[in-house]
Amino acid sequence: MTTHDPDRIPEGFAGMNITVAGLGVSGISAARALAGLGARVTVVDGGAGEKQQESARELEAAGIAVRLGDGETLPEGTDLVVTSPGWKPDSPLFAAAAAAGVDVVGDVEIAWRLRGPDAADWLAVTGTNGKTTTVRMLAAILEAEGLHTMAVGNIGTPIVDVVLNQGKDGARPYDVLAVELSSYQLHWAPSLRAHSAAVLNLAPDHLDWHGSMAAYAADKGRIYEGNRVACVYNVADKATEDLVREADVEEGCRAIGFTLGTPGPSELGVVDGILVDRAFVENRQKQAQELAEVSDIAPGAGPAAPHNVANALAAAALARAYGVAPAAVRDGLRAFHPEAHRIQHIAEIDGVRYIDDSKATNTHAAEASLAAYEHIVWIAGGLAKGATFDELVKTAAARLRGVVLIGADRALIREALARHAPEVPVVDLDRTDTGAMPEAVREATRLAEPGDTVLLAPACASMDMFVNYNKRGDAFADAVRELTAKDQ
Repeated sequence: MTTHDPDRIPEGFAGMNITVAGLGVSGISAARALAGLGARVTVVDGGAGEKQQESARELEAAGIAVRLGDGETLPEGTDLVVTSPGWKPDSPLFAAAAAAGVDVVGDVEIAWRLRGPDAADWLAVTGTNGKTTTVRMLAAILEAEGLHTMAVGNIGTPIVDVVLNQGKDGARPYDVLAVELSSYQLHWAPSLRAHSAAVLNLAPDHLDWHGSMAAYAADKGRIYEGNRVACVYNVADKATEDLVREADVEEGCRAIGFTLGTPGPSELGVVDGILVDRAFVENRQKQAQELAEVSDIAPGAGPAAPHNVANALAAAALARAYGVAPAAVRDGLRAFHPEAHRIQHIAEIDGVRYIDDSKATNTHAAEASLAAYEHIVWIAGGLAKGATFDELVKTAAARLRGVVLIGADRALIREALARHAPEVPVVDLDRTDTGAMPEAVREATRLAEPGDTVLLAPACASMDMFVNYNKRGDAFADAVRELTAKDQ
């Protein structure tokens, strides 16, 4: 790692003409915040539907100009463009901004520039998969230490709102924030400089937005820029370590690895079912500090899947970098409760477990989910987003008792199964309606034997059949509960 002396970008937006791209949650938050700081704000959005019109009326009542139906033309006199995360870098609006010499930034950049003298430290997390779980684990650990914290960023409350309300109206100021950052957000946050940060893993995702895997990885790697204390990486994923090596950090910042195996010096890992720290101890060459047992990780949710053990180690590394005591790591992991649709145990019926991992919307996430169970009837399919499935099927083939396919791009998975797991029974449901899920669960139940796991880990996005992965997971859980009701 090289060192960096970050430049402070002047704060204050009063009097500026600022264009906000997008009427989503982060765009509305940024527009209100900037207008409150004295900027002249115009929000633009290519849509003009009922939802956009309702949001526009609310903003206009607050004195914020809104232009619907045109997200491509740069308003005259714009000094700065603030974009919502999903807008692609090659959007015509940004090309017009570049031609006019106008900077484009995101809401995370705005939040970073707005930090006041009592600003909370940021512990930041990114990665293709596991971000939300890790950030929520981290927040639970920090709370167990007695610190005032919040999980923010690409999760929950918009980070601009959190920063602006820091210590307001007599509220206790945040000591430290657990910040989830997507590759989109990092792309538009050039001056971010976290206390410590982690990249959990890297796998192809959102390549239609970034243009290439190299560009996607580079945006993920921005999270390490200017780190002060620790850059946390995944020992099993060399690409994350490469990003650390390329990062420009402050003098004294350390590279800290996490591994599911026995840790070396400057690493956290697992020994005989115990999470141990060989990074933040006095003599890391010869000593290790016990942090928690693997069974302490969300004990009410059943045995911890390997990828959630890795998430816990990454969270522990960031917390330890912040000076958190070992006991708080244990207590925080015990207090953590996984969100719905992330390896969520729904029921056990006649010796068969039913697990909802609808959040596994890409092959990397599905691979981690499939690795957590020995014998699986797999429910998969949806929108592939350009993904291929050969490596996933080859890795999981020995665990598959059967497969039930749903969704628009199910043929891609069926063909990979034919090539790499031809002996595995496959039920191809030629349906993309929401009513396909109960049939999928019934077919999976027919294929399952006592001791098996029926696993919804689609490896695909949900929008061909459902509004989002939450609705897909809800449909799975409802279908499983129908089975339970019939048994009663």
